[in-house]
Amino acid sequence: MAHQHPKEFWEERARLNALVFRYAGQATKRFFRLDSQVYEEGALPRKTKELMGLVASLVLRCDDCIRYHLVQCYRSQVSDPELEEAMAIGLIVGGSIVIPHLRRAWQFWEDLKREGDPSKSTEGHGGIQD
Repeated sequence: MAHQHPKEFWEERARLNALVFRYAGQATKRFFRLDSQVYEEGALPRKTKELMGLVASLVLRCDDCIRYHLVQCYRSQVSDPELEEAMAIGLIVGGSIVIPHLRRAWQFWEDLKREGDPSKSTEGHGGIQD
């Protein structure tokens, strides 16, 4: 998978979410809403939930999901050591096949820290699981 900067990722995500919602029925809309609700502040802090989502995404090897959760971790002010511990869990659970995704995740994290929140530089970022 080619390297993608946070702004490029966020713009493509917005464009594709708009396409999905052009065709989405009630079931799809409900699923997207439930996906957003599960990460809201609750008994577990949002930060913890995003780290959990990141670990699951690493294990499932979904680069788009990894990028999304990295943006949310950045917004939640996850520290480098917190991120490293979470990604180490993903590596242990997922095994060596996770390594390429781990490499891209760290590159994306570095880009986020350098470039900032990608939604701040784009208009109409889609709002889905924002």
